[in-house]
Amino acid sequence: MIRAVLFHFDGLILDTESPEFQSWSEIYRDHGCCLPRDLWIQSIGTAPGFFDPYGELERQMGRCVIREDLRQRHRTRHRELVASARILAGVVDYLEEARTLGLLIGLASSSPHSWVDTHLQRLGILTYFNAIRCSDDVQVVKPDPELYLSLLDALEASAAEAIAFEDSSHGIHAARRAGIFCVAVPNPLTCDLPLEHASMRIASMADVSLQHLIKLAEHGECLSVSASI
Repeated sequence: MIRAVLFHFDGLILDTESPEFQSWSEIYRDHGCCLPRDLWIQSIGTAPGFFDPYGELERQMGRCVIREDLRQRHRTRHRELVASARILAGVVDYLEEARTLGLLIGLASSSPHSWVDTHLQRLGILTYFNAIRCSDDVQVVKPDPELYLSLLDALEASAAEAIAFEDSSHGIHAARRAGIFCVAVPNPLTCDLPLEHASMRIASMADVSLQHLIKLAEHGECLSVSASI
């Protein structure tokens, strides 16, 4: 029986990934270059450093850039875009439904607590979560399963008693390697990623109730195939 629902943060609860890509795309465009979308999305859901936007820009330009100037410009623009972003459709409904059903609610993110907790507090949903595990809490992040295993320990739940929601390939791999039934909910950036390794796929949390997904997970339906509801 499912006792715990586990959420990712960036791109699933709040779309911080599109602003990240947009802010860097603007920098590339102003330097007469183009940020490759297919290269960028491969880094989504894992630790910073998987892709080096400065190095790629320098490669395209054929010369070095003043990295600190670009870093400050990117941070300013990214924060501006994220500040105007809203919680993604269906997320609050799922949190409310999980609370009503008496389920444990957890969050596993490859971002640090300083980023995740601050936004959860700003959005008014921090108190929904019984446990949160971020990059600060583990040695390795997604696609390694350590974040999810640590979260399950904190919630005192087994993998068989949990259902996870992820938007990226790295996150799905992490959840599945931890033995958790994982539902893919891609955003506009991750929708083109190979997500067939998810237990199930839905377009939006607003499309299907949490209780219905839990029933499917408890019966082991669609466990190894991608499905749309």
